[in-house]
Amino acid sequence: MENFPFHDGSIYDMLDTRHTDTRPDVNHSLQMHSSLVRRLSQERELEGHQGCVNAISWNSKGSLLISGSDDTRINVWSYSSRKLLHSIDTGHSANVFCTKFVPETSDELVVSGAGDAEVRLFNLSRFSGRGLDDNAITPSALYQCHTRRVKKLAVEVGNPHVVWSASEDGTLRQHDFRQGSSCPPAGSSHQECRNILLDLRCGAKRSLADPPKQTLSLKSCDISSTRPHLLLVGGSDAFARLYDRRMLPPLTSCQKRMSPPPCVNYFCPMHLSEHGRSSLHLTHVTFSPNGEEVLLSYSGEHVYLMDVNHAGGRAMRYTVGDASKIMSFTPTLNGLELQPPIHDFLQTNIRVRGEVATGLGKCRMLVEIARNSLEEGKHPYYGIEACNEVLEGHLSGIGPMLRHECLCIRAALLLKRKWKNDAQMAIRDCYNARRIDSSSFRAHLYMSEALEQLCKYKEALDFAIAAQCLDPSNSVMAEKVENIKKHIAAEKNNKANDGGARSEPRTGRVLSLSDIIYRSEANSDASQDGPRSEREDSDYDEEVEVDFRTSVPGDEGRDVEANFLHGSLNVRIHRRGDSARETVDANGSSGSPSSSSQNDRIPYQPETVIDMKQRYVGHCNVGTDIKQASFLGQRGDYIASGSDDGRWFIWEKQTGRLIKMLLGDEAVVNCVQCHPFDCVVATSGIDSTIKIWTPSASVPSIVSGGAAGPDTADVLEAMESNQRKLSRNREHSLSYELLERFHMHEFSEGSLRPFECAQS
Repeated sequence: MENFPFHDGSIYDMLDTRHTDTRPDVNHSLQMHSSLVRRLSQERELEGHQGCVNAISWNSKGSLLISGSDDTRINVWSYSSRKLLHSIDTGHSANVFCTKFVPETSDELVVSGAGDAEVRLFNLSRFSGRGLDDNAITPSALYQCHTRRVKKLAVEVGNPHVVWSASEDGTLRQHDFRQGSSCPPAGSSHQECRNILLDLRCGAKRSLADPPKQTLSLKSCDISSTRPHLLLVGGSDAFARLYDRRMLPPLTSCQKRMSPPPCVNYFCPMHLSEHGRSSLHLTHVTFSPNGEEVLLSYSGEHVYLMDVNHAGGRAMRYTVGDASKIMSFTPTLNGLELQPPIHDFLQTNIRVRGEVATGLGKCRMLVEIARNSLEEGKHPYYGIEACNEVLEGHLSGIGPMLRHECLCIRAALLLKRKWKNDAQMAIRDCYNARRIDSSSFRAHLYMSEALEQLCKYKEALDFAIAAQCLDPSNSVMAEKVENIKKHIAAEKNNKANDGGARSEPRTGRVLSLSDIIYRSEANSDASQDGPRSEREDSDYDEEVEVDFRTSVPGDEGRDVEANFLHGSLNVRIHRRGDSARETVDANGSSGSPSSSSQNDRIPYQPETVIDMKQRYVGHCNVGTDIKQASFLGQRGDYIASGSDDGRWFIWEKQTGRLIKMLLGDEAVVNCVQCHPFDCVVATSGIDSTIKIWTPSASVPSIVSGGAAGPDTADVLEAMESNQRKLSRNREHSLSYELLERFHMHEFSEGSLRPFECAQS
């Protein structure tokens, strides 16, 4: 794949034709051209912070860069000189997580949000005539109405009066500088700040089928630069939400919880919508430069691209049950499915177009590369990239049979690679292949293998039997069918044994770990809103016993097993009253929306969700919850993300093809921000410095080192290591999450009794 050009073509041809090109954004394509991106290398390291740099942002002109850090300072840097201009002692008592220039203020107003739940506004003009060491100024505005960490700020292009703050308390607040420069601290008896634009304290969904109940701890938000009435938020569940600010109710106070307002769109990859685990959450959401797409970055997951609008059939939609439908065998008659197809989320990708000559030879060559990768035992990665190039980059130039061939080969390669959710992607390919050719032996075979990898043995058996019917002489299929039947029999025996053990009487009901986390969240949230006497009634009389095995920070070069703690965590949660009270609806407790009693009588209708159209793999996002994924350039043709291995990755947006991997931190890269106009990128992370990257390398390459030293040339080795960490950490994330919350004292005072945490 190294020799195949990217979709933006030759930069020399572009330079020759740009004077005759009538497209209004022709010069935009030169900003982040592939030939420049592949020459990116570290030009400068900005020193001035004393802790992790958690936030970086350019001003609208690109002349200034602002940063926020664990040292509670905001630094302002000159782009032209790469020098520190101002270092503000913010007065925050905890880590600064977000900072922005306020638009249309001549870059004099800057705003910050921090772990102390405060939002602060500063006027840089007050530094006029001062030296760099004289950095203490009083904030022009101080908002203390949040009750938990402020993780993200948003501003509107052309609006100098308002800033929006997203907090882990489940609210997104609108701060208008014209209406007041301060508000009382959270919990004050006279606090009546009517600045809540989104109240999502009862907005988190465990899965698509479940109604929202728990607090959606907001991690990220963004306002569209092209349609500023559109607001995107993401937090502690799998679903990003798009709101139209013109359709939202008036601003409210925190004194009374409100039901979540209706949103314009939900976004979530289909395979993540029904997991139902509380640890899955978003760390970053953002609009594309033209506002037509959104990018989602998940903790313990990959980066995903979605379309904003589903009008005209562009976006891919689904609803409850669609994920199980594509995994279920549907008999066919005369080539037609007996069951109607699911929502049009996949139909846009399987429309049969006539073959055209353009690019057809290249596509056949790429398919042959992928086939050789599968048959010759090579690493599947480059074969998958070849298939991606055909299916995502040349869809209109290939006919149905070549598309079917490519889908089957990619499915087989994904099953061979076994990276996170590769089996789910293989299922999509097999589904599309069956819609092209309902009697495809390989589509049924690979679908069966994918379902086996997901331990869905009953569904796998249906497809294995179908494949056996399509090729009765195949002895391998007969053996596969028998093996799947053995798995099903073993599952039945295990369930029977478990059922016997569970039939023993118990004084209390055993909850899953995710249940404990969700209920403790609900109690903790109620503690912020209701008096103590009300909270005490929500105590539980249940217990959970957890075995945990979780990694601790340490040298990545050590033996893996040495970096794990082994032990058990025993928690007992007491609830007053008898067991009959377990039937009381959780929404009836204090802190729930006032309309919940009415809503409970109405059956919950799950929403229609927009599905992914591309995913980007290779990085690792499990260590921090501020990991960003960004569009690069004014056209957003490339996608970038930080990673837990100290690298940051750049992919081609259209095909998901990796174009560059750069070593940018000794531990973790969290922030990646592209300059508004130039081919320049700023990154930051656990190091106390900011790295500036420019296309200054003498030759293009797929890897680049930084101050941390030269990077390994083995791209696959780095990505394989990230995938192992991604899977390993997610398997034990629930145990680690609960343990961490105990250490952070995030459970409400009335909901938990003393606990034991014994290491063995």
